Formats: sequence, C-alpha cells, structure tokens
Amino acid sequence: MLNLKLISKILGALLWIEGLLLFNCLLVSLWYQSVDILPFVWSILITVGAGLLFRLLGRNADNLLGRRDAYFVVTVAWILFTLFGTLPFMISGYIHSFTDAFFEAMSGFTTTGATIIDYPERLPKGLLYWRSLTQWIGGLGIVFFTIAILPSIVGGSVKVFAAEATGPIKSKLHPRLSTSAKSIWIVYLVLTVACILSYKLCGMGWFDAFNYSMTSTATGGFATESGSIMTFHSPAEEYVCTLFCFLSGVNFTLMYASAVGMDIKRLLKNSEFRFYTVMVLSFALFIAVELVYRNHYDIEHAFRSAIFQVVSFITTTGLFSDDAGKWPHVTWVVLAACMFFGGCSGSTSGGIKSIRGVMLLKVVRNEFRQILHPNAVLPLKIDGVNIPQAKRVTLLGFIGLYLFLTLFCAFTMIAFGIDNTNAITITLSSLGNVGPTLGMEIGPTMSWAQLPGFAKWICSFLMLVGRLELFTVLVLFTPAFWKEN
Repeated sequence: MLNLKLISKILGALLWIEGLLLFNCLLVSLWYQSVDILPFVWSILITVGAGLLFRLLGRNADNLLGRRDAYFVVTVAWILFTLFGTLPFMISGYIHSFTDAFFEAMSGFTTTGATIIDYPERLPKGLLYWRSLTQWIGGLGIVFFTIAILPSIVGGSVKVFAAEATGPIKSKLHPRLSTSAKSIWIVYLVLTVACILSYKLCGMGWFDAFNYSMTSTATGGFATESGSIMTFHSPAEEYVCTLFCFLSGVNFTLMYASAVGMDIKRLLKNSEFRFYTVMVLSFALFIAVELVYRNHYDIEHAFRSAIFQVVSFITTTGLFSDDAGKWPHVTWVVLAACMFFGGCSGSTSGGIKSIRGVMLLKVVRNEFRQILHPNAVLPLKIDGVNIPQAKRVTLLGFIGLYLFLTLFCAFTMIAFGIDNTNAITITLSSLGNVGPTLGMEIGPTMSWAQLPGFAKWICSFLMLVGRLELFTVLVLFTPAFWKEN
C-alpha cells in the first residue's frame, strides 16, 4: 500500500541533510574549541550511516508519491529528524535522559522553544548553535527545505507540501512548487541576515546575533542565556526582536509578492494581515495600560514590554524581555488568546493561524444574517476569493479538534497533579508551538524541567501535531488510512 522504497529514499536524503547540519555545528565547535567536538563527530557518523542504510533500502525506487505516502513520510521525517537530533545532547552528556533530549529536540524542530535546560549559557557553543539551527530549519519545514534544494528527491512534492504547509488556504507564487519554495526561502534568508546585522548593530556579539536571529525569524524562542533578550538590558535589542518576530509572523508568500511588485497596498489590504496587526496593537495597548496603572511602569517601558510579549506570544516565538508571571492576571488571559490565534498562515508561527480567525468571524457574521434572511445564499469571501463549503467544514473540524485536544490533555495533566493554569497553558503552548507557559508553578521565564516524564511525552506529541496542523499526524491513527482503498 505504502511506497516504502520511495519513502526510504526520501528519509535517507533527509538524514544526509541532517548530517550536513550537524557538520555545520561541528565547525562552530572547532572554531570555539569547545568540548562537544567529539559528540558531533559521532552524531554525524551515526546520522549519515543511517541515511546510507535508508538509501540502500530505497534503491530502484520509482518517483511516484501517493497522498498516503506524503502524509506518512512527513510525519515520520519529523520524528526521525528529532530522534537523530537528540544525539549531540545525549552523547555529550549534557542531557542524560532520553525523554528530556527528545523533548528538547522536538521543541527545537517544531519551533516551540520550551526547554528543559535551566541554564543554557552553561552549554558549549556547538550545542547552543545546534539548538538554534534546529529551530531555523524547522521554521518553514524540514521537507519543505528539501523541496527547495532537492526538488528531484521528493516525488509528488505538491502532496508533501500540502501535508506540511500551514494554514487552510495554500497560495502559489509559481506553477512549479520548487520555484515557489526557493522564493519563500529567499524571504526567510533576507529576514535572517537583516536580523543578524540589526542585532550586531545594537551591540550583540556575532555568536549571539546569529543564534537569536535564527530563533527570532523562525519564531522559535531558544536563547543562549537563561534570561533571554532580557539579559542584554537593551531597549534597542528588544525593538529589533519585536520587529523581526512580527515580520516572521506574516505570510511569506504575501511578503514576497508585495516586495517584488513594490506593492505595499497589497499587504495592507490583505484581511489576514489586518486581523493579525489589529490583534497585536489592541492586545499590546491593553496590556500597556494595565502595566502603567497596576505595575507602575513608565509609559515607554510599559509599551515596549507589552508589544514585545504580545508579539512573542502571538507569533509563538517565546523569547521574553520581562517576567509576565508578575503581571496582572488579566494580562495572562490576553497572552493565552495570543497563544491560541497565532500569526498568519504561510509564516513560521504556530497557533490556529489568523486566517482561521478571519474565516470564523465571517462564518459567525453569515449565521446572524441567515437568521434574518433564512433563504439567502451567503458567500464567504476572503480578499475577493470565495471559500467553498468544504473549506468551511474543515475549519470547524480543525477548531473543534484543536479545542478537544486542548481540553483532554489539560484535563490529563490536572488529574496527575499539575497546577490548573499551568496545565491549560502548557497544553496551549505545546499545541500552538509557543514555548512559554503561564501559571503558579512554572512561569513564563522558567524551563519545563520539573514536569514529570509522561507530561513531557504528551507535550512532545502535541508539538508535532500542532506543527503539522493536526490532521497530517492524526490521520495516521485512523483505520481508513491503513486500508487498501
């Protein structure tokens, strides 16, 4: 039923790419003469060897990838990448538990940013760079990266893209998907380079600038210091981080089209972008007012802290410039709403995506109109494009499943003794690939190290499911997927 030879061929190519990424980190270790040189050497040998084995199993494979194959290979690729991504942590001995190492790697590749490492500054340079690199590669997608650089490796790449892309509406730049993928990667690279230079100009060292730019543009959230951006005590760094995280939460296809056509109006007229921008500004202003009147911040500090945390939460980045755990509890509700909605589709952010928020508002509006005009046929249009009925049903199914998973997993954690607020926000954070949590036991500036093992596995599963938009992973657990027809 599944084309196992072609799947093995693709997985082999992906592991070779992971080997190259590990080699990149080895170069960093050699440059800084850090103690993780040998662990990276072993990690590369094991990963490349496994890739060779998969390629041998995929000898003489055809290049016809079916829809089932695409969903299977995307899910397995992410799990496999994570498994081999644990090797540097485990071999170096800086993470002793496989559960913790898997959690850290999954959090990296899914750009969640939750960590079990209390003091990342104690890690050698190579491991710090590996954590950041996992987020940068996972930002747009592991298989998407392969389509961009090796289009001939992934047969049926349109199906693979559909299984891994974020958002309910897929927009194309070019009839050839590999060309579109390269265009989107150009936007990603330009943002990353601009972010590196901006951080450097504001006073960061090159190593920190590279690391923070990768986790900012990937909306990941891993930091080289336990104090995150707050460590630098620099308002300029905070504004730079806010700007690039905000831009990384915008649809990359839309940004590319607007930049190439020199048409900023196209961006400003986009309903998803406007919804996203209005949420950021309104939430930030509300929190800023709360901080001025309740926490006695001065106006600039209140606005800077509010806009930073709102952008960090809504783009699901997870970097922090202030301890939101000490803010009024009403602001936690706002930040939890940011976790839920997320940024735009086709960006590196998580959550349900702003486009679904736009669609949901229009569905509700149509329902009110339908009550007044029972026989009316009401189209649902977004930016002039009519959304078919099937997409509307998928929207309600997605949000229903999202809420069910949130409630079920939060209930499970509460039943095992985790603080109520923490349980709910940990679940939202994992499923939305956000990173920080809100609560009394684990605050937004703390690691998740104290979570019990079972909770870390639940979170790892939720991170994967959330990153691949629920259905891609969960369809594998349905009997229909494994039937012949």
